[in-house]
This record gives sequence, C-alpha cells and structure tokens, in this order.
Amino acid sequence: MTTAEKQPLEETPSPADHQSSPPEMMSGAALVMRALADLKVEVIFGYPGGAVLPLYDELFRQSKIKHILVRHEQAAVHAAEGYARASGKPGVVLVTSGPGATNAVTGITDAMLDSIPIVVLTGQVATHLIGNDAFQEADTVGITRHCSKHNYLVKESDQLARVIFEAFHVATSGRPGPVVVDLPKDIQVDPAPYKRPSGVSHRTYRPQVKGDRALVEKAVAMLAGAKKPIIYSGGGVINAGPQASDTLRRFARTTGFPVTSTLMGLGAMPASDPQFLGMLGMHGTYEPIWPCMRAMSCCVSVRALMIG
Repeated sequence: MTTAEKQPLEETPSPADHQSSPPEMMSGAALVMRALADLKVEVIFGYPGGAVLPLYDELFRQSKIKHILVRHEQAAVHAAEGYARASGKPGVVLVTSGPGATNAVTGITDAMLDSIPIVVLTGQVATHLIGNDAFQEADTVGITRHCSKHNYLVKESDQLARVIFEAFHVATSGRPGPVVVDLPKDIQVDPAPYKRPSGVSHRTYRPQVKGDRALVEKAVAMLAGAKKPIIYSGGGVINAGPQASDTLRRFARTTGFPVTSTLMGLGAMPASDPQFLGMLGMHGTYEPIWPCMRAMSCCVSVRALMIG
C-alpha cells in the first residue's frame, strides 16, 4: 500500500465526527442473505428442510435473490454447476442437514473434478447437538472434506460474513471448485452485527496467479528447440471464457503446433481445424493417443489436468 502524502493541517474534528453508526444487528440467517446480496448473487438453487428454515424465511423476506426449487438436492448442485458454466459466476446451493447434505455429495464431487466454482450452504443441527447422533445429523464437514476445495463449520454467528465472503474467494480463485459452508440452526437464529469484510483472504490459501518470468523464458526456449511439440488443452480454457479460447487458437496459429484436448476442453479449438488432432482419453481418437502423444518431444499443457 502506498503512503498518503502529508496534507495541510486542518481543524481538528470533534469526537462526534469520528463516531460512525454501529453495525446493524440481525439474525445469522439474515446476515447470510445480506452477504450473498453484497456478493451480487442472483439465484439460489435449493430444497428446503427443517435445519435451513431460518434461511428460507429470510430468503422469502428479501427480493434481490431468486430461488429455484428442485426436486432433489443432487439436482440443485448440478443446476448450480450449469449456472456457473453458462454465466461465469459462482453457483449457490442451499440444502438441509443430514440427507440433504449427503444427497448433494455427487454434485459436489462432480464440481470438484470439473473445477466448477459453487458455494454449497448446508443446514446442520444446533451446535450443542453436533456429535450426539441427533435427528438428521451428519458429519457434513468430514463427508465433504475430500470432495470439496474447502469446507467450513460455522460455530459463531459473528463469523458468518467473513466465512461467506471467504468461501466465494476460495471457490472462484486459483483452480475453481466447490466450497461447503455448514450452518448449525442455532447460528442461523443468533443475532450478530453485519459488517461487510473490507478484504478477503485465507491464512493458508495463496493461489499463484502470476507467472514466473524466468520459468516462462525457459519454457519458450524449450518450445523453440522442440522437434515434435504438441499443445494439450483442458477444461480450464473453456471455464476461463471465450477470450481464453481465442488466445489458445492464436497461440496455435503462431507456433504451428498441433492441438489435442481433454473431454472438458472440447470446443476451445474447432474440431474442423487442420491443427486439431482430436480428443485424448479412453473415448478419444486414435491419432492423438498413440502416434502423436508417444512421439512428442514437448507437451504444452494449457489449463489441463495431467493424469497418469
């Protein structure tokens, strides 16, 4: 941050001038809806249940966010995935505790593997009942630990704003993915002051978004000397938007390198393009799988997962 230049001395303000209105007190559920509205959320895909009734009451009272009712929690997550793919914005899901959360696991896993940014809000039994085999209780955090990018169990209502903003930051930055926020019912009811977070960060999450110039120059030298290079394009190009696909095509045109793709990356390079070899994988075409990939001297992986 830059240091502000010294300004001419002005008349010292009175203590009253420094006093700002205190943060507005509201229920945890209202606080969640306010945070979602401040994050420009337009739609929530969900299925009601007892552990999220306070959230649904607040959703009913406001008019900024639209709710789309589904017939199964798995469908809510898949719908949020489709929304995220089509709009470029994170999808939001709201489901109840226990079976509501476990029904969402298939969709959460799909979003994790396909790198789709979604935030899943799950209901949970009251904090004092967690671990007591209460009605419709499930270890949502434990169940989703390995199929989500990150998850939270909120135990204090005054932490809700920070957690919601942080969840969106984690879901949409770096490699996108699903984030689960588990909300006990008493936390949804408890009052807390709402103050929009001024900065969003995570103490252990620091995605690298800027390339290392020295490594880039080394890669350029390798490509210049490669005899049989190939471009391996992945779903990250599609998820990054039309501009990324256009950049991939211009890169291929400039270098003259042939292009292959994962299933998720199809469409970034036109299938009719003479430089496009086809799709890799068990359902892919013969040319990129055997002759080209086995004989290549250098592979340029563009936002694709390297599995093998």
